[in-house]
Amino acid sequence: MGILSGSPKDEPMHYGEVYGVWTALLTVNGNVAAYQTMRNHAGDRDLQELLEEAIKLGEQESRQLEELLIENQIQVPPAPPARAKANLDQIPDGARFQDPEIAASLTMSTGAGIIAASQMITQCVREDIGLMFAQLHTQKVAFAAKNLRNSKEKGWLIPPPLYQVREVEYQR
Repeated sequence: MGILSGSPKDEPMHYGEVYGVWTALLTVNGNVAAYQTMRNHAGDRDLQELLEEAIKLGEQESRQLEELLIENQIQVPPAPPARAKANLDQIPDGARFQDPEIAASLTMSTGAGIIAASQMITQCVREDIGLMFAQLHTQKVAFAAKNLRNSKEKGWLIPPPLYQVREVEYQR
């Protein structure tokens, strides 16, 4: 039997897996803190609910990634402290993130997370780690769809120029 046969949890992580998991944990911890801050700025109720969901998903992801690193005796990256809840009315208008900006930021960070999870799925040798990132990928895609739907319904989505095929008569 080779070193990479048997139970995946008994296999060592390779450097790419270590770096990818460590980086994912560092990123998700930063995103959770950012989402907590954005929650204080959000005025729209649906957007607040999306931010709460993003925070819960991020905290769950953080626990999974941290547990994996600790099990493999790898030091975890530092995490920023949780952000306190603030009253929206106490934030001056000029200093506030606006709801469309928050929704766009959610889109950007979720998209980056989807790409990073996809990359980790393909580079993992340990099946358990690859499957964990596949699960995280699926959660992020489902969340992205909710955020997109909300952005469309609220009129916050700024699409690029839309391509429309026009019938053109050619003269010969």
